[in-house]
Amino acid sequence: MSADILDIVMFGAACLVLLSGFPVAFTLGGVALLFAGIGIWLGIFDDTFLIALPQRIFGTMTNETLIAVPLFVFMGTMLERSKVAEELLESMGQLFGSLRGGLGISVSIVGALLAASTGIVGATVVTMGLLSLPTMLRRGYDIPLATGSVAAAGTLGQIIPPSIVLVLLGDVLSNAYQKAQLEQGIFNPDTMSVGDLFAGALIPGLMLVVFYILYQVYRAVVHPASSPALPADESLDRGELYRKPFRALVPPVLLIVAVLGSILGGIATPTEAAAVGAVGALLLAGYRQAGSKLPVILAAGSLIAILVLTSFYDLRITRDEISAGDSFAILIAALLAVGIAVGVTVSALRLISTSVLQEVMRATTRTSSMVFVILIGAALFSLVFRGLGGDETVQDFLMQNPDSWTAKLFGDMAPIFIVMAVMFVLGFFLDFIEITFVVVPIVGPVLLGLGFDPVWLGVMMAINLQTSFLTPPFGFALFYLRGVAPDTVRTVQIYRGVVPFVAIQILALIIIANFPGLATWLPQVVFG
Repeated sequence: MSADILDIVMFGAACLVLLSGFPVAFTLGGVALLFAGIGIWLGIFDDTFLIALPQRIFGTMTNETLIAVPLFVFMGTMLERSKVAEELLESMGQLFGSLRGGLGISVSIVGALLAASTGIVGATVVTMGLLSLPTMLRRGYDIPLATGSVAAAGTLGQIIPPSIVLVLLGDVLSNAYQKAQLEQGIFNPDTMSVGDLFAGALIPGLMLVVFYILYQVYRAVVHPASSPALPADESLDRGELYRKPFRALVPPVLLIVAVLGSILGGIATPTEAAAVGAVGALLLAGYRQAGSKLPVILAAGSLIAILVLTSFYDLRITRDEISAGDSFAILIAALLAVGIAVGVTVSALRLISTSVLQEVMRATTRTSSMVFVILIGAALFSLVFRGLGGDETVQDFLMQNPDSWTAKLFGDMAPIFIVMAVMFVLGFFLDFIEITFVVVPIVGPVLLGLGFDPVWLGVMMAINLQTSFLTPPFGFALFYLRGVAPDTVRTVQIYRGVVPFVAIQILALIIIANFPGLATWLPQVVFG
């Protein structure tokens, strides 16, 4: 058996074992070791590739960018426990409920807000499925429309930054981009950061939200019975019309501005911004507990003040020369840090007394451990795949013959079409982490070597990965929703409800493919 066949068999075997439900990390590592052994036995695999594994693992564990993963997971889990979503859904539903399709519109808006503040699909879908779906069904909403709206809005956390998917995808594509340039003989390569991908995904993510809302409006106009308005007695009265939604919106919006604003403003890296988000989520959760609000409010104000100071002064203390202005700013920052420490301590003690902090820490540890163990298995898989000549196989597959139908139909975009189609099909069976760690490192260097923009490619892949949450039979958003939906909702109705939203995702991919500036304009403006 030649290496050209063995690498294909290895990839197929990994997919089959993953479909069997065996843990992802052990599947990738075990299949890789098995085929490395077969390759050594056949004399077609150089075992020196395995010597590079410890260095790969060390590089992963010391990668500062990946520290953002547990921090963003902590932030999202803490916000889920602090009941932010419940208050948002209730107030926004009452605000838009007097309109036909208003509940569907409010679900899309709240999904976007939760995406930008939590970024955890499971938590968002479950929360909206428990709170909004029964109300929509009770008010006579079409069941497929209601279930599709909740499932699709819950997946916005995959594309709207800050997103764990974008952190992982940005790190993988950054390595692939440098590898592609080194193979072209560019020894001073350009870089792509997770911040670039955050900026690039913002406009496409908001575009998806607009498309979801337009679809809700379309259904309300064309099929009024599918999207009835709330009775007048359930809408907010004039005195509460703006006051209650304002109170519900302010905390998450401030947190979103602090996290995304610090990244896009060049004040903080994504990892540092994730730390800001984690502290902010802790303070927000502590504020909602019983007790004095003053320490938490002072801490939140101190956190915002430090971010403002950072944008005007250099607060680094490890310098040979510090100006008088910077010295004064550093002193103020130290006092503000004390205020933050007091607020964080008070919030933590309150959350410990209610066992919330312990639950959040356990959930964060489980999720982060899963991600990093999969990273190690994926590193071994990619090493063995490359050792078996997988890079050349993928490159030959993507470099289409000019006479092929894909080359004739899509021209230079044929490789992108093939990769997007393969990722879309894999999304029916695999989740986003598996696709990110198995497929992207293989195809990324080839596509980037062909000259495609890394940020644009990352946004295209992120939207495609988001679709994997909605595609049956293994779409995770569908599983989450099925678990909390009333017994009157049939699984086939959930599947039917997500079809229009999957079509919207594909439409978004086509638009971004034809107008790359939607993904590349903002990073160029913000980061140059």
